[in-house]
Amino acid sequence: MTSANCCGESPLNALNVDAAVRERYSAAAQQPEAALCCPVSYDRKFLEVIPAEIIERDYGCGDPSKHVRAGEVVLDLGSGGGKICYIAAQVVGANGRVIGVDCNDEMLNLARKHQPGIGNQLGYHNVEFRKGKIQDLRLDLTLFERSLAEHPVSTSSDWLHAEEHANSLRLSHPLVADGSVDVVVSNCVLNLVRNEDRQQLFAEIFRVLKPGGRVVISDIVSSDEVPPELQADPKLWSGCISGAFREDRFLEAFASVGFHGVEIIERQQEAWVTVDRFEFRSLTLRAFKPIPATTRDFRHAVIYRGPWQQVTTDFQMELTRGERVDVCDAEFAMLSQTPYRDEVIALPNANLETGIAPDLTPLMVLGETPTSSSCCTAGSGCC
Repeated sequence: MTSANCCGESPLNALNVDAAVRERYSAAAQQPEAALCCPVSYDRKFLEVIPAEIIERDYGCGDPSKHVRAGEVVLDLGSGGGKICYIAAQVVGANGRVIGVDCNDEMLNLARKHQPGIGNQLGYHNVEFRKGKIQDLRLDLTLFERSLAEHPVSTSSDWLHAEEHANSLRLSHPLVADGSVDVVVSNCVLNLVRNEDRQQLFAEIFRVLKPGGRVVISDIVSSDEVPPELQADPKLWSGCISGAFREDRFLEAFASVGFHGVEIIERQQEAWVTVDRFEFRSLTLRAFKPIPATTRDFRHAVIYRGPWQQVTTDFQMELTRGERVDVCDAEFAMLSQTPYRDEVIALPNANLETGIAPDLTPLMVLGETPTSSSCCTAGSGCC
């Protein structure tokens, strides 16, 4: 049983997570803190244009920028001093765009300080930094602060009006618009969000992605559920430890809001740090947002390569090793894309003359390009 403090609150409830994180990262923006997160190696060619001041004050546990592509719109959650943003800016090039979101003024100041100079060196300016909380990507805190300056809050009525205006801004001027981003990246930040805001956090990530878009997230995960007494430690929380997700539940959190193809693409073998019996290590995952589509034609087929005897797909289809399975357009589109395509032998148009399913049912399809408009039969596994 967790002990309570003198006000009847548990230590976890009494901890102000936002304040603990804000204070530590404000200080870390001005003075490097080597122990704040685990060391990461980056491609040195991307670091040449980034000032040492930013590199020294970068706190991460992975490099999600390795998984972005030329021409994409990238959103970096908890962008801090901007290191990942400036690396991604070079990868996406002049035809791409990078948006960093952070709510820490000191970190934003550090990132923006070098923005013109870096852009001049690259020969293009494709990075911007926006002030907001990563669990509330609708509220532009810069716009909200301007409103508060004009209409200070001194009474409960003022506060209610401020809340109403914040909701109005979320609708009229969202910080990040629906379906506007190709890839969301984050480097050791999701674990800093307090538990009660995490469902909203994952829903917001899903909202801002384009259909077919993806997330690439590096974060610290734990070997087991972190107990309340460790979660109540502000230094451990702000140090990316006590707010860590249990490893399996981190992946489940993405699947629970609708992501497909959730996979671990990097995992630290040795624990970064151990507290009591709990191991904490860096993990990078990738997941995809489905594309809305319908299908009618069962003209395709796939064969699962193995090595497992049988697997169940994200859309509840069972694939047996070596066995040909007829699939509709929607299923084929999903299985032909990353991360599934290396696992199956694709047989396009294998049933061109015979396979027709008359029932029309909407579904969601994962892919990187839209499929034709059609629908699959009830019970086929893709609906």
